[in-house]
Amino acid sequence: MTVRLDYEEYDLGGMTWEDAEDAIPDADFVVLPTGSVEQHSIHLPVTVDTLRAEALSRELVESAPEHDLSMVRLPTLPYGYSEHHMNYAGTITLSGETYQRVIMEIAQSMAEHGAKRLVLLNCHGGNRPPMKLAGDRIQRDYGVKTFFVHWTDFARERLKERFGEEWGHAGDHETSVIELFYPDLVKADKKEPQTRKARFKARQYTYYDDITEQGGRGDPTESDAEFLAEVVEETTGKILSALKEDMNQE
Repeated sequence: MTVRLDYEEYDLGGMTWEDAEDAIPDADFVVLPTGSVEQHSIHLPVTVDTLRAEALSRELVESAPEHDLSMVRLPTLPYGYSEHHMNYAGTITLSGETYQRVIMEIAQSMAEHGAKRLVLLNCHGGNRPPMKLAGDRIQRDYGVKTFFVHWTDFARERLKERFGEEWGHAGDHETSVIELFYPDLVKADKKEPQTRKARFKARQYTYYDDITEQGGRGDPTESDAEFLAEVVEETTGKILSALKEDMNQE
């Protein structure tokens, strides 16, 4: 499932307005997990990025007290900017302009309720350009300090060490994450090395099926959930340390 309803005390989704009235301004960070609904080859569900955002944001917020940080977690935003995957059935996309506006309006609501800092915990590469533009406007227009955390940026070196260069979309890495947190959603009999159709050096692809046959990259048969559990723990600590360091420079 894309959204868990067994809320923890840090989840805005389980709070009353009276709870939120205190929790939002008191928190060091309000965290917005962001994903997408788009194809992830023939062995993974279309909600991979949203599932990752849901699980990894929980890891982050639950570990925050170990770094003397307090966080309120917003409900995961399931839709993203995924137009480049639209040639595969099941993909749902917002326009770049709409996505930017949605992020900004969520932040505006949080600003009106007293939020000081907003973490955009992103788990979909396509969200990055409109999210960056939204972050500029959020800081300048609403006065909420904005922290852009693309999760894999903090895990990249470890992932490359284990999976090489082709671990991206629906490949070794993402398959490992879903096997770790949602193993029943992986079609193990459909896991196969992904067929790369093109490797452009300068051209920007139009749609994702310009470069891949099944819809992914890398080799999902090389997935390693046990290794990923280690990476999640390490990366969670790195992100929290970065947030604490940035906050201390204010």
